[in-house]
Formats: sequence, C-alpha cells, structure tokens
Amino acid sequence: MFRSHVINKYLSKEFLKVVLNISLTFLCLGFVMDLFEEINFFKDYNVGFAVPMLLAALFVPSLFYNMFPFVILLSGIWFFLKIKRTDEIIGMQVAGMSNFSIIIVPSILSLLLGIIFITGINPITSVLIKKYENVKGSYEIDKDYLAAITENGIWIKERKDNKNTLIRSTSLEGQNLTQVTIYEFNENNDFVRRIESKTANIKSTTWILKDVKVYSNVGDLVYEQDESLPYVSIYDIKKIRALYKNLDTISFWKLEDEIKILQERGYSTREMRAKLQRSIAFPFFLLSMLLLSGVFTLGFQLKENNWRYIFVAIIASVLIYFFNDFSTVLGKTEKLPLEVSVWMPILIIFIFSTVGVIHANQK
Repeated sequence: MFRSHVINKYLSKEFLKVVLNISLTFLCLGFVMDLFEEINFFKDYNVGFAVPMLLAALFVPSLFYNMFPFVILLSGIWFFLKIKRTDEIIGMQVAGMSNFSIIIVPSILSLLLGIIFITGINPITSVLIKKYENVKGSYEIDKDYLAAITENGIWIKERKDNKNTLIRSTSLEGQNLTQVTIYEFNENNDFVRRIESKTANIKSTTWILKDVKVYSNVGDLVYEQDESLPYVSIYDIKKIRALYKNLDTISFWKLEDEIKILQERGYSTREMRAKLQRSIAFPFFLLSMLLLSGVFTLGFQLKENNWRYIFVAIIASVLIYFFNDFSTVLGKTEKLPLEVSVWMPILIIFIFSTVGVIHANQK
C-alpha cells in the first residue's frame, strides 16, 4: 500500500509538471500570435505598443481555456512517453501496477483540472474577455452603435444624421419588439423628443411601429398614430438575435441567470443552453482526451519515434475539433437534440479510449 501511494504521488507530480510546461508553451505561443493580430488591428491608430500587449494579455487566457483539452492530450502523450523512455513503466509493472493503474492517476487529475477550470478559471477568463471587448470596442469605427440585453430590457444605442438615439424595449416576441421607447438627442446630446410604441416589427432595418405616440422634450404629446409608422435603424432581427455572439464573456456561474433573462425577453436560449452543457461536459472532455493519449502511447507501438506521436496527436486534435464543431452545428440547426450534439463527441471519444485502454491493459 505504501509503495502504491509513493508511486501515485510521483505520477501525479510528474504529470502536473508536464501539464504546466505545455500550458506555458501554449500561453506564450498564443500571446505572440495574438500580439501580431492586435498590432495589425492598431496599425492605423497612434496607441503605441502598450495597448496591443494589454489586449493580448486579456485575450490569451480565454484562448488557452478553449484549447486546454488539446493541452491535456499533448501532456498525456508526453507524460506516457517519458515514463516509457526511462523504463519507469517497467519498474511500475514489476511492482504490480498494470497499465490501467498507471493511467488512472493522470485521469483523475484531468477530471479535477476540468472542474477547477470550469468553477474557478472560467469566471476569470470571462471577466478578462469582457474587458478585452470593452477596450478594443472603444477603438472600433462603429463604436456609436451598441446593443445589450439586461434585466431591465433590451437597450440599443445608434448614431445617424449627427443624432444620437437610445432605444429601450421590454422584450422580443417573434419579430416584434414590445413596449418600445425611443429617446432622440441632437448633435450636442440635448434631449429632443421621445417616441413610444406598443410594438415594432424589426424584420428589416426599416422598423414598423404600431400605436405610436410622440412627446416633446418637455413631455407634451405632439403626435399620435394608431396605424403603422416606419422607423429606420441599423438593427434588424438577425443583428438583435446575435447580441450574445461571444459567449466567452459569460461566466459558468451566470449561465442559468442569463438563460432566464433571455427567456423573459423572448430570445432563443439554444446557444446559451449549449454553452451550459459544454461547460458541464468539460471535465469529462479532458478525461476522454487523457484516456486517448494513453491509447496512443501505451496501446500502440510506434518504435519510440516522438515525431510520429506528435503527428498522431496533431491529426487527432484536428479530427476531434472538426467533429466537435460539426456536432455543434447540427445542434444549432436543430438537426440533433441539443444535449446529444454536445455530449455525443465526448461519449464517442470516451468509448473509443476506454476500449483502447482495456486493450493496452492486457498487454
């Protein structure tokens, strides 16, 4: 028992050391690659070098979080190769440990890392990526056009003809905004008038307002129209529904609250629910990737050629990425149930890896 405890402690230490080294490599590469992208974005701005570096530092943690399953795959391959090259695996087998016993320690650690990433790291990366969008958005050409969904309703800011407009709606029902209020300001941001409408059809950028009342800047009713009234905006139903395009800004702990808000506002919650399912499945995804790395290294003999293992890892990562992405698309287009589209790739990898581990354990 004592011998087993010492070996398990050693395996844990060595595996975490490999994960740390590969993680630092990914972070450095990601930082350099994104830094070049940010520099290219700011080539027409006089911002110096500090802003691109700040943005790269804010963006890379989120990128690393999304790539962490492949970090685990490479870490597992590197770890198992290490104990094979040094013949440590032979010593462990002589001590009575099977291949399964050797794989189980990094497997448990991968599962625990997944839980830590979801519950602790994800909230941090969501704050950083939100800060990233705010900083970078302040330099966007169309920064005068903003839209957001909050607990108080749907808010839209526009600028056209040197006038600023602030639009608020209670909810979205089909293609109609309900209880719409439009506040118009002149070029000096002085309040000009307020338009109220029970509904606004936003199928196109030319909205059709129904039951319209127009008030002056002092609150006097100056116009009332029961029939339809056109209002030109830069937003239509497609743009409004795309407000939550970057789900990385939403923390795991806030997903359920955001889903409730979307439901109350009449928005589709499909992508948000898919995000929740992917977050719950994340630890099991890491576990599957670790088991897969064990299959590649302990289940097959490639004559100890590290480049072949690296080639296999890259091919596997590409195939898993596209398979996962394809399954997600099927879920978004409702070709598959949402839960199936998220869990199916993980279950397939897990089943394949489990069978491979059983086969490796018999060697």
